Amino acid sequence: MPFFQETTRRICLFSMNEFISGGMGGRDEKLPIFAAFMDKITDMKKIAAIHDISGYGRASLTVAIPVLSAMGCQVCPLPTAVLSAHSEYPGFRSLDLTDHMQPIIDHWRELGLRFDALYSGYLASGRQLDIVERFFVEFGREDNFVVVDPVMGDRGVLYPGMDAGMVEGMRRLCGRAKVVTPNLTEAAFLLGREVCGARGAGVSAGVSAREAEEWCVELAGMGPEYSIVTSAPAEEPGRIATLAYDRREGKLWRVCCEELPASYPGTGDAFASAVTGGLLRGETLPEAVARAVYFIHEGIRETMACEHDPLDGMHQEKVLHCLAEEVRGVVAEPVERGR
Repeated sequence: MPFFQETTRRICLFSMNEFISGGMGGRDEKLPIFAAFMDKITDMKKIAAIHDISGYGRASLTVAIPVLSAMGCQVCPLPTAVLSAHSEYPGFRSLDLTDHMQPIIDHWRELGLRFDALYSGYLASGRQLDIVERFFVEFGREDNFVVVDPVMGDRGVLYPGMDAGMVEGMRRLCGRAKVVTPNLTEAAFLLGREVCGARGAGVSAGVSAREAEEWCVELAGMGPEYSIVTSAPAEEPGRIATLAYDRREGKLWRVCCEELPASYPGTGDAFASAVTGGLLRGETLPEAVARAVYFIHEGIRETMACEHDPLDGMHQEKVLHCLAEEVRGVVAEPVERGR
């Protein structure tokens, strides 16, 4: 942060108590004024991140916070649950925070907080979906955007606890978003498509590259401006695709990379977080998606080279530099529609 800007920030923080306690007007009136003023003197982007947090294992907030922080953003967590370890560990314990979400939101309203992005991930119940939808309506503005990572399933099946009601609620939430980032399985459920392929083997076994592209475009019809589909089939053997569609521009891109023989929990969270950070710092949709793919691909390669428990997740700490350096070997290619 430039010297003048940092000095101004410190002066403002030093005088905050006097501003709030003195002069005309009450504390409740002054806090929103001060919050709005601080927004104008700092270029730090603020993200409200609505996810669970695990004591062990890289997933959800333990992934999103370091990724977005490395990209120069301030992450403001709205936790949905606290887990002893992420949900792929057997016997994990969980503390449901649904009853505490609205009081947190109420306090943020009292403080007059404003966010540059509202970003949701795994949600465990219809009540949480309703709370998050109301939050999007209340805190959404013309100069910020909503990201929904509709975490519901993978490899052709829904996660435990997900049912038709949750799928319908997630469709509604995606309609509030500017950006949605489902994997191919989640895209299939959102669109009501038949989940092909052997159970647990993945949807891509029964979906062509062309069909996946059509799904990506169709998702934008639910409301989002940007629809991104991960884990899509590529036309070339041994490769995997990520698709991105800009509804306003009517343009579709494909980002392909080598399909590595490994899978780790939390990579979807890391991908969606990297896309969010890229868009917030001014990258175009294809630039943000290409960087996110590069980051995940390098992270998986780095993790494969280590002796570890795969449930621990991707060793993203070793590749955070990929979020700032030049993207190498990964390109977003325009897709000619109707070919």
